[in-house]
Amino acid sequence: QNGKLMRVSIPHTLGKDELRRRISARLGQAEDKAKGMLGSLATVETSWADEDTLDVVVSAMGYTIPCSATVTESSLDFEVEIPAGAGFARRMIESAVREKGEKLVG
Repeated sequence: QNGKLMRVSIPHTLGKDELRRRISARLGQAEDKAKGMLGSLATVETSWADEDTLDVVVSAMGYTIPCSATVTESSLDFEVEIPAGAGFARRMIESAVREKGEKLVG
């Protein structure tokens, strides 16, 4: 059974460059926050796939959750792969993505 793709789009008025700058500035905190939320076993790996796409891999509770965040001029678009068997956590994952995304653009 394959996982499901979840898309979350968060509108913003910052423009691409400012949003990219904010994301870069806060990347270092992402891992600390994940550990705070998910415990010390959580890991977060981030890498820019290109100048507008950040790849994020979160490993926690035995699951690996690949995500990407794409910066556009008017939105921050997340794609999150919910692994098979982790559907129960879908709502929690979606609200965490929304909350973090809205803090970035807020």
